[in-house]
Amino acid sequence: MDLLTLRDKLDIIDAEIVELYEKRMAICSQVAEYKIQTGKKVFDRQREQEKLAKVKSLTHNEFNNHGVEELFEQIMSMSRKLQYQLLAAHGSEGKLPFIGVEDLDTHKARVVFQGAEGAYSQAAMMKYFGDKVNSFHVDTFRDAMSAIDEGSADFAVLPIENSTAGIVSEIYDLLVEFENYIVAEQVIPIEHCLLGVPGTKLEEIQTVYSHPQSLMQSARYLADHDWQQISMQNNAFAAKKVADEKDVTQAAIASEHAGKIYGLEVLKKGVNNSDTNSTRFIIITNQKIFKKDAGKISLCLELPHESGSLYRILSHFIYNNLNMTKIESRPMPDRTWEYRFFIDFEGNLSDSAVKNALRGLREEARNMKILGNY
Repeated sequence: MDLLTLRDKLDIIDAEIVELYEKRMAICSQVAEYKIQTGKKVFDRQREQEKLAKVKSLTHNEFNNHGVEELFEQIMSMSRKLQYQLLAAHGSEGKLPFIGVEDLDTHKARVVFQGAEGAYSQAAMMKYFGDKVNSFHVDTFRDAMSAIDEGSADFAVLPIENSTAGIVSEIYDLLVEFENYIVAEQVIPIEHCLLGVPGTKLEEIQTVYSHPQSLMQSARYLADHDWQQISMQNNAFAAKKVADEKDVTQAAIASEHAGKIYGLEVLKKGVNNSDTNSTRFIIITNQKIFKKDAGKISLCLELPHESGSLYRILSHFIYNNLNMTKIESRPMPDRTWEYRFFIDFEGNLSDSAVKNALRGLREEARNMKILGNY
């Protein structure tokens, strides 16, 4: 046979496949109606495994065995998504425990940030809440999380991602541990400065203090000098140390704002490698609220440690036409070589497409948690 004849035969088979697919989906609609009446869950993993084993047994070689398995996994995935959609249309989409608000109640709010006076977190806080914000600072990220968890603060401002250094992994882990939620974000540009006691000369410096990420971001500049580099918990702590000890052999890498607070001289501006360096800070509260005009959702979930599990989960974003903007993984502390995934995507918790995707994710993933809509 020539190629055109073979293609004609494929066209006929493809038309038959489409016809059978539509017949199958029509029956799936009836299955959804039954589940609406009985309250039965859409996702039945055991039933699907039995079905896959059965269709695979009908094939005649190993290649087709794997191909049919993949084909029917997709067919059953589309069936589930149709059922989720029909459940939502019948008002069975499930209520999310988040309340939409017009604005965040920041009037007279008490805000906590990690670090000392002069930290970039303080700069982010003041940019979001204003210069007259009622605030206090704590030593660690955990302390800040605990402050809003126990109610001594209404909001916390914490760094979650830097454009050059990547994510702040501890924040991701704390978002899982605490019942606190993201309600806003603030991005600020980062310009590291070399700070010293007034009158300090570069040739006098022997030791530089800063946060490990700031030292890394300034590596190119520091490589030109034979200075000992010592990591500190926070840039502002480094500036405070240099100011308190008044030692001209010491310098700190921190913001110009920190230099003004502690009376240090800017010896060199812009020592960080990138001119476009910026850090994203998140605003966190212990209330399950979101602004009605919010456009980004963050969540985390765990997946079965098996082939294709991430692929199946991500299909919910594709089917509901949701744009996923970020995915990160963090190792599970109690399960070796298993991971928790953190996902950001565009949408609002009141959107029907978002509700449909979240229902599917909740049924098919393990321990899904919405971290916030902001």
